[in-house]
Amino acid sequence: MNILITGASKGIGRAIAQELKKLGNIYVTARNEKALQELRPADYFLCDLSNEYELSKLGDFIADKKIDVLVNNAGEYIYSDIDKTTINKLNHIIAVNLKAPIYLMNKAIPYMKGKKWGRIINIGSISGVMGEAHASLYSATKAGLIGLSKASGLELAEYGITVNTINPGWVDTELGKCSINESEFSEKEILECIPQRRFVEPKEVAGLVKYLISEEAKGITGQSINLCAGLSVGI
Repeated sequence: MNILITGASKGIGRAIAQELKKLGNIYVTARNEKALQELRPADYFLCDLSNEYELSKLGDFIADKKIDVLVNNAGEYIYSDIDKTTINKLNHIIAVNLKAPIYLMNKAIPYMKGKKWGRIINIGSISGVMGEAHASLYSATKAGLIGLSKASGLELAEYGITVNTINPGWVDTELGKCSINESEFSEKEILECIPQRRFVEPKEVAGLVKYLISEEAKGITGQSINLCAGLSVGI
């Protein structure tokens, strides 16, 4: 396997890279070169996904490395009322959370089709399933990944390529902590709303990715899987 993970410098992406290391050649991308080097990947590519030129070059990197497992993990969170949204915020979050995954899939799929095998995992969010007040831009882009995975999973099924979305709930990462700080709720209040009364650990997401790219999971495609400690079920 030739595996590419975006946003691999920290949090969920870093956990995924570490979990999949024994399965094949790991390629990683993010903006922090030192953090990427620490993972000791087969190779890495520095990239700001909101920059079209850099995104284009990453697409060339994908084609060159013959990536057959693509994990679209990188994402940005914006906590902002819909009526206070600026065009710059709108363009940025759509570019990183939705446009980049679509483009990278576009670059990876030709090789996967030729091989008659491939795995694409999009890391969404429970906010894309349930909606999150004051984070409508984030929710919309993550909901877009769910639709993308459903449609492309159907489109690519005959080629042995699976496409799925994992929707984490509150995860114990830097991004998770940042989103708590930006929200109007305290960490204690958020925990009280989670049925298991805990945050999901990055290694749990990594473990699910590992399963979804395995042969045992070849029948799972176009699915949206909630990994949220019960948050999507109710309080």
